[in-house]
Amino acid sequence: MTIHYAILGLLSWKSFSGYELKKLFSNSSLFYWSGNNNQIYVTLLNLSKEKLVTQEVQQQENLPAKKIYSITKKGLSELKIWTLSNPELPEIRNAFLIQLVGAHLLTHEELMDLINRYEEELYVALLMEREKAKRNLDHPSRTKREAFLWSMINKNFESFYENEIKWLTLVKKGLPHE
Repeated sequence: MTIHYAILGLLSWKSFSGYELKKLFSNSSLFYWSGNNNQIYVTLLNLSKEKLVTQEVQQQENLPAKKIYSITKKGLSELKIWTLSNPELPEIRNAFLIQLVGAHLLTHEELMDLINRYEEELYVALLMEREKAKRNLDHPSRTKREAFLWSMINKNFESFYENEIKWLTLVKKGLPHE
C-alpha cells in the first residue's frame, strides 16, 4: 500500500486539510506512515494534478488560509479499483526478535529484564489501542457494516498485542537458565 491510497481512503470518509491528514497519520495505528510529513503534501499535490482530489482554500480569522482536500469521482473510482485488487500480505518487522538473536550475550537476569520491559511496552500499547477503539477517534461509522468493519480493524490491532503477550509467556516459561 502506498500513502497515495491511504490518503484517498481517508478523503473518501470526509474532506481534510493537509495538517489534519498529518495528525491522523501520526495518531493512528491503521494509517501509520513511516515517511516524512512532506510526503503527505507532495502526495496531495500529485493527487490534485491527477484530478483525484480537489482543493479549496479556506480563509481563517487570525490564521493563515488552509487548503481543504476532497476526493473526486475519479479518485473514488481509483480507490475502488485498488480496494478490489489482491490484498498484500502484512509486513512483519519486529525489532525485538532481532534483539533476541543477540541475547546469547546477556545474562539470564539481563534477558529477563529485556523481556519484561518489552512486555510492559506491549501492555501499554494494548491499553492505548483499547482506548482508541472506545473513543472511535479515527474512523467513521456511517453504516452498521462500516462500524462493524472498523471495530474488527481495531480488534486486529488488539489481537496482535494480546498474541505477542501470550507468546512472551511461552518464552518466559520455556527459557532455560543457562
